[in-house]
Amino acid sequence: MIHTFSFKDNYYIYDVGSGSLHLCDKKTADYLAHGEGQNVDISYLSQADIDAIEEDIRALEEQGLLNAPETTARPVKSREVKALCIHICHDCNLRCRYCFADEGAYHSARQFMSEETAKRAIDFLIANSGNRRILEADFFGGEPLMCLDVIKNVVAYARGQEKKYGKKFLFTTTTNALLLDDDAIDFFNREMENVVLSIDGRKEVHDAIRKTVNGKGSFDAVLPKIKKFVQSRGDKSYYVRGTFTAKNLDFSNDVIFLAEQGFDSISMEPVVTDIEDLMIKPEHLPAIKEEYERLCERYIEKYREGKGFNFFHFNIDLEGGPCLAKRVSACGAGNEYFSVVPNGDIYPCHQFAGDPAFRMGSVYEGVIDAGIRDKFASSCLFTRKNCKDCFAKFICSGGCSANNYHFTGDIETPYPITCEMMKKRAECAMHVLAVKKGMV
Repeated sequence: MIHTFSFKDNYYIYDVGSGSLHLCDKKTADYLAHGEGQNVDISYLSQADIDAIEEDIRALEEQGLLNAPETTARPVKSREVKALCIHICHDCNLRCRYCFADEGAYHSARQFMSEETAKRAIDFLIANSGNRRILEADFFGGEPLMCLDVIKNVVAYARGQEKKYGKKFLFTTTTNALLLDDDAIDFFNREMENVVLSIDGRKEVHDAIRKTVNGKGSFDAVLPKIKKFVQSRGDKSYYVRGTFTAKNLDFSNDVIFLAEQGFDSISMEPVVTDIEDLMIKPEHLPAIKEEYERLCERYIEKYREGKGFNFFHFNIDLEGGPCLAKRVSACGAGNEYFSVVPNGDIYPCHQFAGDPAFRMGSVYEGVIDAGIRDKFASSCLFTRKNCKDCFAKFICSGGCSANNYHFTGDIETPYPITCEMMKKRAECAMHVLAVKKGMV
């Protein structure tokens, strides 16, 4: 399968099978698009044009760079657990309107994980990790900094188990930064492999959604703390993560705002919600696609000015190899990765937490529901039939299982609105790649 597209005056061919990206002229793009069944007029092409195009096509095919066969190998997912999302608390000091976790409560009573349960979660991960040496644990919420002392004790406990069991723990934390003080910064810089900090961009955008329990905007409280943390972070990983909604479809301004604050690792995600005035609807897609193009141009401008930054959705790997196998497999939710909620119950991932239909056991029972695990283990790109003819399938892996389930009722059926945004992001990312490789 091939995909032709243009970005401004640049024309591209993306070969799905080989992962090759080619720059071409309009004539070649139109000819190939027509051959793929698109309604493209090629009557203006002369026979000499067609002969030259077909000669180029044959040369690329001989090199395995065009119309290359696509992998059909079904992945075999390991039963060795490699990561846990530890819901250290189901409570939060913010009341963000779009929060999928019900403002931290997960549609239940607000509660904190005990130190004993958190240590049991570490024990569960070790016991079920098999031969894996590197294990990952993400402290999640709610707001994890409401339980910093427990996190510190659990990290110390895990460090004490590393030599005993021949393991190495990589810890991460996701925080809204409201409680991010010098003590937390020092601890994060010592122990956290990665830290995700939530901020939605411009003050008016952030404060409209991310309010404190008293109903006040949190921007002025968190921005200086995030800046201080990032300045102290050195070369260790972090990223600031924003969310855009129907209220700020001009989200490129928020990404650039964050970059101009000195943040060089940024993500801006579309909201996942059914709240009427915030949710992304089909009628918003044309504006969103235009905004991704606008962001792409501004991103490249910053790059060329020597002020480049890492934007998560414009990172793309077309090289295949082991990464391709991983993308075909999709995420490890419910199989290699689980979430543990404050009472110790286990779920496939943090977005299924609290749903009784997806409870898989607990760290106290030491039991994993075989039926649910088998369902996630067998799920992969090739079981998502709607993805079969999509050019972006080896890039997005068929979408997030949780989002698919919450919007379509089936983990195997991708959410169409997300698909459309993903395809536009993929095209923008390919253009960025072409610029960085000097193709344009």
